[in-house]
Amino acid sequence: MPHRVTLLAGDGIGPEVAAAARAVVDATGVAIEWIERAAGRPAMERDGDPLPAAVLDAIRETGVALKGPVTTPIGTGYTSVNVRLRKALDLYASIRPVRSLPGVPSRYEGVDVVIVRENTEGLYSGLEHEVVPGVVETLKVFTESACTRIAEYAFMLARRDGRRKVSAAHKASIMKLTDGLFLACCRRVAARNPEIAYEEVVIDNLCMQLALDPAPFDVILLENLYGDIVSDLASGLVGGLGMVPGANIGVAAAVFEAVHGSAPDIAGKNLANPIALILSAALMLRHVGERDAAERIVAAVEDVLRDGRVRTRDLGGSAGTSDVRDAIVARLRGAVS
Repeated sequence: MPHRVTLLAGDGIGPEVAAAARAVVDATGVAIEWIERAAGRPAMERDGDPLPAAVLDAIRETGVALKGPVTTPIGTGYTSVNVRLRKALDLYASIRPVRSLPGVPSRYEGVDVVIVRENTEGLYSGLEHEVVPGVVETLKVFTESACTRIAEYAFMLARRDGRRKVSAAHKASIMKLTDGLFLACCRRVAARNPEIAYEEVVIDNLCMQLALDPAPFDVILLENLYGDIVSDLASGLVGGLGMVPGANIGVAAAVFEAVHGSAPDIAGKNLANPIALILSAALMLRHVGERDAAERIVAAVEDVLRDGRVRTRDLGGSAGTSDVRDAIVARLRGAVS
Protein backbone atom coordinates (compact mmCIF):
# COMPACT_ATOMS: atom_id res chain seq x y z
CA MET A 1 0.00 0.00 0.00
CA PRO A 2 1.30 3.49 -0.79
CA HIS A 3 1.97 5.96 2.00
CA ARG A 4 -0.68 8.69 2.07
CA VAL A 5 0.87 12.13 2.53
CA THR A 6 -0.85 15.51 2.63
CA LEU A 7 1.00 18.00 0.42
CA LEU A 8 0.69 21.71 1.23
CA ALA A 9 2.48 23.72 -1.46
CA GLY A 10 2.07 26.99 0.47
CA ASP A 11 2.67 30.31 -1.24
CA GLY A 12 5.56 32.47 -2.41
CA ILE A 13 8.31 30.07 -3.45
CA GLY A 14 6.36 27.25 -1.80
CA PRO A 15 4.84 25.74 -4.96
CA GLU A 16 8.26 25.63 -6.67
CA VAL A 17 10.19 24.00 -3.85
CA ALA A 18 7.28 21.69 -2.98
CA ALA A 19 7.13 20.46 -6.59
CA ALA A 20 10.88 19.83 -6.51
CA ALA A 21 10.65 17.90 -3.24
CA ARG A 22 7.76 15.83 -4.57
CA ALA A 23 9.70 14.96 -7.73
CA VAL A 24 12.68 13.85 -5.65
CA VAL A 25 10.54 11.67 -3.38
CA ASP A 26 8.85 10.10 -6.39
CA ALA A 27 12.26 9.38 -7.92
CA THR A 28 13.14 7.13 -4.97
CA GLY A 29 10.48 4.67 -6.09
CA VAL A 30 8.61 4.82 -2.79
CA ALA A 31 4.86 4.67 -3.43
CA ILE A 32 3.23 7.88 -2.23
CA GLU A 33 -0.38 8.92 -2.62
CA TRP A 34 -0.19 12.71 -2.46
CA ILE A 35 -3.27 14.45 -1.03
CA GLU A 36 -2.95 18.08 -2.19
CA ARG A 37 -4.49 20.86 -0.13
CA ALA A 38 -4.17 24.66 -0.25
CA ALA A 39 -2.91 26.75 2.66
CA GLY A 40 -1.76 30.34 3.01
CA ARG A 41 -2.69 33.05 0.53
CA PRO A 42 -4.29 30.74 -2.07
CA ALA A 43 -6.62 29.35 0.60
CA MET A 44 -7.31 32.84 1.98
CA GLU A 45 -8.31 34.08 -1.46
CA ARG A 46 -10.50 31.06 -2.15
CA ASP A 47 -11.98 30.21 1.25
CA GLY A 48 -11.43 33.30 3.37
CA ASP A 49 -9.22 31.28 5.73
CA PRO A 50 -5.49 30.61 5.23
CA LEU A 51 -5.87 27.30 7.12
CA PRO A 52 -9.21 25.75 6.16
CA ALA A 53 -10.65 22.88 8.18
CA ALA A 54 -10.15 20.61 5.14
CA VAL A 55 -6.38 20.98 5.54
CA LEU A 56 -6.42 19.91 9.18
CA ASP A 57 -8.80 17.07 8.39
CA ALA A 58 -6.49 15.80 5.64
CA ILE A 59 -3.45 15.83 7.91
CA ARG A 60 -5.35 14.10 10.69
CA GLU A 61 -6.41 11.43 8.21
CA THR A 62 -3.00 10.81 6.63
CA GLY A 63 -1.00 11.46 9.82
CA VAL A 64 1.82 13.09 7.87
CA ALA A 65 2.28 16.18 5.70
CA LEU A 66 4.97 17.83 3.60
CA LYS A 67 4.54 21.59 3.70
CA GLY A 68 6.00 24.39 1.63
CA PRO A 69 6.54 27.82 3.21
CA VAL A 70 3.54 30.05 3.93
CA THR A 71 3.67 33.84 4.18
CA THR A 72 2.88 35.39 7.57
CA PRO A 73 1.79 39.05 7.32
CA ILE A 74 3.97 41.33 9.46
CA GLY A 75 2.26 43.52 12.04
CA THR A 76 -1.26 43.12 10.60
CA GLY A 77 -3.35 40.53 8.81
CA TYR A 78 -4.16 36.95 9.67
CA THR A 79 -2.54 34.85 12.38
CA SER A 80 0.46 32.73 11.41
CA VAL A 81 -0.62 29.55 9.64
CA ASN A 82 2.39 27.78 11.11
CA VAL A 83 1.38 28.62 14.68
CA ARG A 84 -2.23 27.62 14.07
CA LEU A 85 -1.19 24.35 12.46
CA ARG A 86 1.09 23.41 15.34
CA LYS A 87 -1.54 24.24 17.96
CA ALA A 88 -4.45 22.56 16.17
CA LEU A 89 -2.54 19.31 15.65
CA ASP A 90 -0.53 19.54 18.90
CA LEU A 91 2.76 19.30 16.99
CA TYR A 92 4.69 19.89 20.16
CA ALA A 93 8.25 19.06 19.03
CA SER A 94 10.04 21.05 16.36
CA ILE A 95 13.16 19.20 15.22
CA ARG A 96 15.76 20.98 13.09
CA PRO A 97 18.97 19.08 12.29
CA VAL A 98 21.77 21.49 11.44
CA ARG A 99 24.62 19.74 9.67
CA SER A 100 27.53 20.76 7.47
CA LEU A 101 27.10 19.62 3.87
CA PRO A 102 29.93 18.95 1.40
CA GLY A 103 30.87 21.75 -0.94
CA VAL A 104 28.86 24.40 0.89
CA PRO A 105 31.05 27.32 1.96
CA SER A 106 30.62 28.24 5.61
CA ARG A 107 32.69 29.42 8.56
CA TYR A 108 32.85 25.98 10.20
CA GLU A 109 33.27 22.37 9.18
CA GLY A 110 31.75 19.32 10.82
CA VAL A 111 28.77 21.07 12.40
CA ASP A 112 26.23 18.48 13.58
CA VAL A 113 23.65 19.92 15.97
CA VAL A 114 19.97 19.12 16.48
CA ILE A 115 17.64 21.88 17.64
CA VAL A 116 14.71 20.55 19.71
CA ARG A 117 12.15 23.31 20.18
CA GLU A 118 8.94 23.28 22.20
CA ASN A 119 6.33 24.20 19.63
CA THR A 120 3.08 25.11 21.41
CA GLU A 121 3.70 27.53 24.30
CA GLY A 122 5.61 30.63 25.31
CA LEU A 123 5.83 34.05 23.70
CA TYR A 124 5.74 32.59 20.18
CA SER A 125 2.14 31.49 20.77
CA GLY A 126 1.03 35.06 20.10
CA LEU A 127 -1.23 35.50 23.15
CA GLU A 128 -1.48 39.28 22.92
CA HIS A 129 -3.98 41.98 23.77
CA GLU A 130 -4.21 45.73 24.08
CA VAL A 131 -4.46 46.86 27.71
CA VAL A 132 -5.31 50.47 26.83
CA PRO A 133 -4.55 52.46 23.68
CA GLY A 134 -0.78 52.58 23.31
CA VAL A 135 -0.14 49.74 25.77
CA VAL A 136 -0.05 46.09 24.64
CA GLU A 137 0.78 42.90 26.48
CA THR A 138 2.08 39.47 25.45
CA LEU A 139 1.66 36.46 27.70
CA LYS A 140 4.43 33.91 28.20
CA VAL A 141 2.61 30.82 29.43
CA PHE A 142 4.49 27.64 30.34
CA THR A 143 3.00 24.41 31.67
CA GLU A 144 4.75 21.58 33.46
CA SER A 145 3.27 19.02 31.09
CA ALA A 146 4.54 20.73 27.93
CA CYS A 147 7.99 21.42 29.37
CA THR A 148 8.30 17.82 30.51
CA ARG A 149 7.26 16.22 27.25
CA ILE A 150 9.64 18.32 25.13
CA ALA A 151 12.49 17.43 27.50
CA GLU A 152 11.52 13.76 27.23
CA TYR A 153 11.54 14.04 23.45
CA ALA A 154 15.02 15.59 23.46
CA PHE A 155 16.47 12.79 25.58
CA MET A 156 14.63 10.14 23.52
CA LEU A 157 16.13 11.61 20.34
CA ALA A 158 19.59 11.66 21.92
CA ARG A 159 19.31 7.95 22.85
CA ARG A 160 17.82 6.93 19.51
CA ASP A 161 20.44 8.72 17.42
CA GLY A 162 23.46 7.96 19.59
CA ARG A 163 24.04 11.54 20.69
CA ARG A 164 26.04 12.40 23.74
CA LYS A 165 24.61 15.55 25.36
CA VAL A 166 21.52 17.71 25.80
CA SER A 167 21.98 21.44 26.40
CA ALA A 168 18.93 23.26 27.81
CA ALA A 169 18.78 26.98 27.00
CA HIS A 170 17.12 29.44 29.39
CA LYS A 171 16.97 32.92 30.90
CA ALA A 172 15.95 31.77 34.35
CA SER A 173 18.04 34.49 36.01
CA ILE A 174 15.39 36.99 34.88
CA MET A 175 12.28 34.89 34.11
CA LYS A 176 12.48 32.83 37.25
CA LEU A 177 9.00 31.32 37.06
CA THR A 178 8.61 30.48 33.38
CA ASP A 179 12.17 29.57 32.47
CA GLY A 180 12.60 28.26 35.99
CA LEU A 181 9.76 25.79 35.43
CA PHE A 182 11.31 24.77 32.11
CA LEU A 183 14.63 24.03 33.81
CA ALA A 184 13.01 22.15 36.69
CA CYS A 185 11.29 19.85 34.20
CA CYS A 186 14.50 19.38 32.21
CA ARG A 187 16.41 18.47 35.36
CA ARG A 188 13.89 15.81 36.35
CA VAL A 189 14.00 14.24 32.90
CA ALA A 190 17.81 14.42 32.84
CA ALA A 191 17.96 12.61 36.17
CA ARG A 192 16.05 9.71 34.58
CA ASN A 193 18.54 9.58 31.70
CA PRO A 194 21.98 9.57 33.35
CA GLU A 195 23.64 8.01 30.27
CA ILE A 196 23.11 11.33 28.41
CA ALA A 197 25.17 14.31 29.55
CA TYR A 198 23.11 17.35 30.50
CA GLU A 199 23.97 21.03 30.84
CA GLU A 200 22.18 24.37 31.13
CA VAL A 201 23.21 27.42 29.11
CA VAL A 202 21.86 30.96 29.38
CA ILE A 203 20.29 31.78 26.01
CA ASP A 204 22.42 34.84 25.19
CA ASN A 205 25.60 32.96 26.11
CA LEU A 206 24.43 30.03 23.96
CA CYS A 207 24.13 32.32 20.94
CA MET A 208 27.62 33.67 21.51
CA GLN A 209 29.09 30.18 22.00
CA LEU A 210 27.46 28.91 18.79
CA ALA A 211 28.92 31.82 16.87
CA LEU A 212 32.38 31.24 18.35
CA ASP A 213 32.46 27.43 18.07
CA PRO A 214 29.44 25.14 17.63
CA ALA A 215 31.50 21.95 18.10
CA PRO A 216 30.73 21.46 21.84
CA PHE A 217 26.98 21.30 21.20
CA ASP A 218 24.96 18.25 20.23
CA VAL A 219 21.22 18.38 21.08
CA ILE A 220 20.00 21.86 22.04
CA LEU A 221 16.68 21.98 23.91
CA LEU A 222 14.77 25.26 23.86
CA GLU A 223 11.40 26.82 24.54
CA ASN A 224 9.41 28.11 21.58
CA LEU A 225 10.72 31.63 20.85
CA TYR A 226 14.33 30.84 21.76
CA GLY A 227 14.16 27.83 19.44
CA ASP A 228 12.85 29.91 16.56
CA ILE A 229 15.72 32.36 16.86
CA VAL A 230 18.51 29.86 17.54
CA SER A 231 17.50 27.56 14.67
CA ASP A 232 17.99 30.44 12.22
CA LEU A 233 21.30 31.37 13.85
CA ALA A 234 22.45 27.77 13.59
CA SER A 235 21.40 27.63 9.92
CA GLY A 236 23.87 30.41 9.27
CA LEU A 237 26.66 28.14 10.50
CA VAL A 238 26.11 25.69 7.62
CA GLY A 239 25.32 27.89 4.63
CA GLY A 240 21.97 29.47 5.39
CA LEU A 241 18.27 28.76 5.61
CA GLY A 242 18.20 27.01 2.25
CA MET A 243 20.16 24.07 3.68
CA VAL A 244 18.28 23.12 6.85
CA PRO A 245 15.25 20.79 7.07
CA GLY A 246 12.63 20.69 9.76
CA ALA A 247 9.99 18.46 11.32
CA ASN A 248 7.04 19.19 13.59
CA ILE A 249 6.14 16.08 15.54
CA GLY A 250 3.00 15.32 17.53
CA VAL A 251 1.40 12.21 18.95
CA ALA A 252 -1.06 11.74 16.07
CA ALA A 253 0.50 13.70 13.19
CA ALA A 254 3.77 15.07 11.84
CA VAL A 255 4.39 17.97 9.44
CA PHE A 256 7.71 18.34 7.63
CA GLU A 257 8.84 21.72 6.36
CA ALA A 258 11.93 23.79 5.59
CA VAL A 259 13.17 26.36 8.09
CA HIS A 260 13.06 29.25 5.60
CA GLY A 261 10.14 31.51 4.70
CA SER A 262 8.15 32.11 1.53
CA ALA A 263 10.53 34.66 -0.09
CA PRO A 264 7.83 36.38 -2.18
CA ASP A 265 10.44 38.60 -3.86
CA ILE A 266 11.78 35.63 -5.85
CA ALA A 267 8.54 33.66 -6.16
CA GLY A 268 7.86 32.27 -9.62
CA LYS A 269 11.35 33.08 -10.89
CA ASN A 270 12.92 29.61 -10.61
CA LEU A 271 15.53 31.00 -8.22
CA ALA A 272 14.69 29.35 -4.89
CA ASN A 273 16.96 26.75 -3.34
CA PRO A 274 14.82 23.59 -2.85
CA ILE A 275 17.38 21.64 -0.82
CA ALA A 276 15.94 22.43 2.62
CA LEU A 277 12.51 21.10 1.67
CA ILE A 278 14.04 18.12 -0.15
CA LEU A 279 15.94 17.23 3.02
CA SER A 280 12.71 17.75 4.99
CA ALA A 281 11.11 15.21 2.65
CA ALA A 282 13.93 12.82 3.56
CA LEU A 283 13.06 13.29 7.24
CA MET A 284 9.45 12.53 6.32
CA LEU A 285 10.43 9.28 4.61
CA ARG A 286 12.47 8.25 7.63
CA HIS A 287 9.45 8.99 9.82
CA VAL A 288 7.19 6.66 7.80
CA GLY A 289 9.76 3.87 7.88
CA GLU A 290 11.40 4.39 4.47
CA ARG A 291 14.87 4.81 5.90
CA ASP A 292 16.73 3.52 2.81
CA ALA A 293 14.96 6.00 0.52
CA ALA A 294 15.67 8.81 3.00
CA GLU A 295 19.36 7.98 3.06
CA ARG A 296 19.47 7.83 -0.75
CA ILE A 297 17.99 11.34 -0.96
CA VAL A 298 20.58 12.70 1.47
CA ALA A 299 23.37 10.98 -0.50
CA ALA A 300 22.06 12.41 -3.79
CA VAL A 301 21.90 15.93 -2.34
CA GLU A 302 25.45 15.58 -1.02
CA ASP A 303 26.69 14.29 -4.39
CA VAL A 304 25.20 17.29 -6.21
CA LEU A 305 26.66 19.73 -3.69
CA ARG A 306 30.04 18.03 -3.72
CA ASP A 307 30.14 18.15 -7.52
CA GLY A 308 29.54 21.91 -7.34
CA ARG A 309 28.27 22.48 -10.86
CA VAL A 310 24.60 22.92 -9.95
CA ARG A 311 24.13 25.58 -7.29
CA THR A 312 21.45 28.18 -6.71
CA ARG A 313 22.56 31.75 -6.31
CA ASP A 314 22.41 31.69 -2.49
CA LEU A 315 25.29 29.19 -2.74
CA GLY A 316 27.23 31.28 -5.25
CA GLY A 317 25.92 29.61 -8.40
CA SER A 318 23.44 30.45 -11.14
CA ALA A 319 21.29 27.30 -11.30
CA GLY A 320 17.54 27.42 -10.95
CA THR A 321 15.20 25.49 -8.70
CA SER A 322 14.42 23.07 -11.52
CA ASP A 323 18.12 22.53 -12.25
CA VAL A 324 18.78 21.43 -8.66
CA ARG A 325 15.70 19.20 -8.74
CA ASP A 326 16.78 17.56 -11.99
CA ALA A 327 20.35 17.01 -10.79
CA ILE A 328 19.19 15.30 -7.59
CA VAL A 329 16.61 13.21 -9.45
CA ALA A 330 19.29 12.12 -11.94
CA ARG A 331 21.54 10.98 -9.07
CA LEU A 332 18.68 9.01 -7.55
CA ARG A 333 17.74 7.32 -10.78
CA GLY A 334 21.34 6.44 -11.40
CA ALA A 335 21.58 4.92 -7.92
CA VAL A 336 18.34 2.98 -8.43
CA SER A 337 19.45 1.57 -11.79
